[in-house]
Amino acid sequence: MTVRIVTDSACDLTAEECASRGIDVVPLSIRFGDQVFLDRDELGVDDFYRRMASSEDLPQTAAPAPGAFAEVFRRRLDEGADAVVCINLSSGVSATMESSELARREVDGDVRIVDSRSVTGGLGTMVLAAAEAAAGGASADEVVALVEDLRGRTRVYGAIDTLENLKKGGRIGNAQALVGSVLSIKPLIDISSGVVEEAGRQRTRRKSLGWLRDKVAEHAEEIENLSVMHAQADDIDDLVAMLGDLVDPSSIRVGVIGPVVASHGGPGVIGLCFTLSG
Repeated sequence: MTVRIVTDSACDLTAEECASRGIDVVPLSIRFGDQVFLDRDELGVDDFYRRMASSEDLPQTAAPAPGAFAEVFRRRLDEGADAVVCINLSSGVSATMESSELARREVDGDVRIVDSRSVTGGLGTMVLAAAEAAAGGASADEVVALVEDLRGRTRVYGAIDTLENLKKGGRIGNAQALVGSVLSIKPLIDISSGVVEEAGRQRTRRKSLGWLRDKVAEHAEEIENLSVMHAQADDIDDLVAMLGDLVDPSSIRVGVIGPVVASHGGPGVIGLCFTLSG
């Protein structure tokens, strides 16, 4: 059985990672004022960060149109795939899942839609695992079961400098109580359930990094697939060094958060993503 894997651009996988595994990425849209760009296709990561730093408008995101998903589903099925498994950004923070579900109804063939209930490195880890399983001959049922299992064991935490992007973008979720915090407070969020939850607050950035390190320390013996994702954070090496005392440094995947998540997390956000052993 040939199973193809599709995801969206919130996975924050590199073009090389996707190309080498045959993963299709459907882009969300990024809006600055009245200008709209397709993530990755029309707006690269570096260009996005330059634009965010210079623009008076906070970036906004929009889910792909159903037709964008349907086009990829049909192409893969026409090429001979027996099934397509599409793994998406959490439905708790985006309408992307709804769009892919609508696309599935328009396509003749076996298309499965899976809610990752995750973002960035958490989603990316599931997509990579699904692609590896599919390449090894796993059926669509087996790939879906694998992702659903990983989903329940995936943890995603974030240390951010400002809630302004989350608040204005409408993705503040259950972390609303943090909005009234004084400027010196550095918010910590938990997205492990697929929605933004308050996880705590620290008075300094350094203490925020220490909080992330402590999360790894709590589960050091059972952590798999540790990813550290960041929005051009200049202290990312500090966190990696701190984590290197707890886990094998060579096992840490360091990646850049792309426009979809960074639009809401804001500049400098650091995300910690890992899977607990089953």
